[in-house]
Amino acid sequence: MSEIVWEEASCGEGNNCFRLGTDADGNSYIAVLGKEDHYLTDSRESLQQLIRDIKAGKADHLL
Repeated sequence: MSEIVWEEASCGEGNNCFRLGTDADGNSYIAVLGKEDHYLTDSRESLQQLIRDIKAGKADHLL
């Protein structure tokens, strides 16, 4: 497995902080800040849509 390169944390209202990451194989990852060893991974397209929704404030409650 390739090493995950994590982006800076994104924090929503109520301090819901998460990090997004990618690896050299083109996979995407999302994890709660501080718990990067317990991440969710899926296809790049699926997580890109989830990330767009989170950043738009549509899914912040899921974290």
